[in-house]
Amino acid sequence: MEEKNLNRGLQSRHITMIAIGGAIGTGLFVATGSVIAQAGPGGAILAYLIIGIMLYFLMSSIGEMATFYPVSGSFSSYSTRFVDPSLGFTMGWLYWTIWSLVTSIDVIVASNVLGYWDAFHFFSPLVWSIIFLSIIFLLNVFSVKAFGEAEFWLSLVKVVTIIIFIILGILMIFGILGGNYYGFENYTVGEAPFVGGISGFLSVLLIAGFSVGGSEVVAVAAGESDNPRKSMPRAIKQVFWRILLFYVLSIAVISGILAYTDPTLLNEHSSITQSPFTIVFDKVGISFAASVINAVILTTLLSAANSGIFTTSRMLYSLSENKQAPKFLSKINRQTKLPMNALLTTFTFITAVTIYANYNTDSVVGLLNIIGALITVVWASSVLAQFRLRRAIKVQQKDIDQLLPYKAPFFPFGPILVFVTILFLILGSSAEAIIHFDVPKLAQNLLPILILFIIYITHKMIHKTKVIPLNEIDLSEHESYK
Repeated sequence: MEEKNLNRGLQSRHITMIAIGGAIGTGLFVATGSVIAQAGPGGAILAYLIIGIMLYFLMSSIGEMATFYPVSGSFSSYSTRFVDPSLGFTMGWLYWTIWSLVTSIDVIVASNVLGYWDAFHFFSPLVWSIIFLSIIFLLNVFSVKAFGEAEFWLSLVKVVTIIIFIILGILMIFGILGGNYYGFENYTVGEAPFVGGISGFLSVLLIAGFSVGGSEVVAVAAGESDNPRKSMPRAIKQVFWRILLFYVLSIAVISGILAYTDPTLLNEHSSITQSPFTIVFDKVGISFAASVINAVILTTLLSAANSGIFTTSRMLYSLSENKQAPKFLSKINRQTKLPMNALLTTFTFITAVTIYANYNTDSVVGLLNIIGALITVVWASSVLAQFRLRRAIKVQQKDIDQLLPYKAPFFPFGPILVFVTILFLILGSSAEAIIHFDVPKLAQNLLPILILFIIYITHKMIHKTKVIPLNEIDLSEHESYK
């Protein structure tokens, strides 16, 4: 394998910020208001606490494998090595497709966000989309460190904004900034703190579950980390606490200043001016609040697109390494030590989808809505791979303390909790259709899973693969540790 020839240029700070940035999306800045309106402050906070705990155990499972076997393909490679090559093939191509679509949509939305300022109207959204993609491509094409630095600073903008928001919000709640003394009054308004009963809470839990999609990107970056044994465990621990604090404290601050009955929280048109962050900054007296939040959302989208091109290119490279994609995609550039063919192929595909989506956005968004939720299937495959890795260690009578540089805590409780949560997220999104026996909606929700299963079985039949027996699973260290 040529995996060891990739440039390990990502430092610990890059890894940590890639993981944090992956989980902080535009939803935090725009959609948190509707979450509070649906479930009340108590329901929203509880939902994110539960998902935060699930995220910690998921990241721990992925981190255990990423330190033992730090490769750029991560999810695909884990499934191929510890479960079944056909599962690795299916997960790899699924993840590549999801992130390619996400990246295209992020770039399109970024170009539309730029249109908020009149000064940028001299180019059409399509031209801005191509410009953004070209800049991100250049950041990825010179060295992995350039990608890491860009991701570090773009993510830092989000983190600093949230910290400032939380500090100013707390000062406002207790009247330290002057104006109203809110205290905890809004936590007891009407039906608060829990609103909408169990259905309101469960609907918000679904939103919270899908909103942290992207955190797993850090596992792909492990393949190019300068020291995955140290950086991965540290990133996992920091990400859990920081994401939990960012989401929970942001919701707590918004809930303290705006009652769940406030109509602006619904923000049905996803307007920047009605973002709860904008409203709170407005109340503080920052007159250009909407521009500030707009700029932060722009960096959030570009950060996601930057991660998207990195992730998809590495996944394509890994699939080729495992003989699950054309061989030319695993070629590494001698000077930069980057998978240039995989990077160029991915960039070309994403650019084509972006151009198409500029003329037919609904079809691409519709496709993403259908398959985007399948990210949970990738999570499930990773946790299954960890189960198999642990079982193989036991069956082969290896010393787990010597073999695994980092061990996920609370095994097997953690992975079981992740499986249960994923099952809820998959079934919960179809609950209403099941209750009302809405056949078209059920078909729309279940069809992607059926197609995935068909792809898996077809690959299995063609290549005659089998689930790898536990005593035959390769437990040798990764090349970089030899």
